[in-house]
Amino acid sequence: MATADLNALKQDLTRRMDGALETLKREFAGLRTGRAHPALLEPVKVIAYGTEMPLNQVGTVGSPEPRMLTVQVWDKSMVSAVEKAIRDSGLGLNPAADGMLVRVPIPQLTTERRNELAKMAAKYAEGAKVSVRAVRRDGMEHVKAHEKKHEIGEDLAKNWSEEVQKLTDQFIKKVDEALAEKEKDIKQV
Repeated sequence: MATADLNALKQDLTRRMDGALETLKREFAGLRTGRAHPALLEPVKVIAYGTEMPLNQVGTVGSPEPRMLTVQVWDKSMVSAVEKAIRDSGLGLNPAADGMLVRVPIPQLTTERRNELAKMAAKYAEGAKVSVRAVRRDGMEHVKAHEKKHEIGEDLAKNWSEEVQKLTDQFIKKVDEALAEKEKDIKQV
């Protein structure tokens, strides 16, 4: 019974830590690296019809050129809202409306902007690490609860705790590797 519990706990913790890693990867996709990628505009929220909604729910984002994004807005009344949302997003972009199409040129990154993006990437990575550690804490509390109820012995509790720690270390390493890769991508000229 104890081994089955450990496997179930490990699967649950792995799933939750994977979620933190996937969130980090989505956040990284939104950091621009000098190349146009539709994911860059994913974090942009537009005030539409009295509510805040993701940009991809008011138009289609495309990348026709390496240094240009376009947003084909579906409702003409939303064009100025989309333009404003992109401009105010903090991504350093200056969109221009052309009918129902919003063109978003991707400027060359300055050294200062690259450093800012690297800091943002580090902040996102730290958030992911905090999430992984929170999952670790939940796992450790789960082990202690089993031990306190005398469902498992002290030795088994120690083994489980070590397994939870190993899993945590693996995911922290994955976060660090993802950060190193993103920083390398940002720093490339």
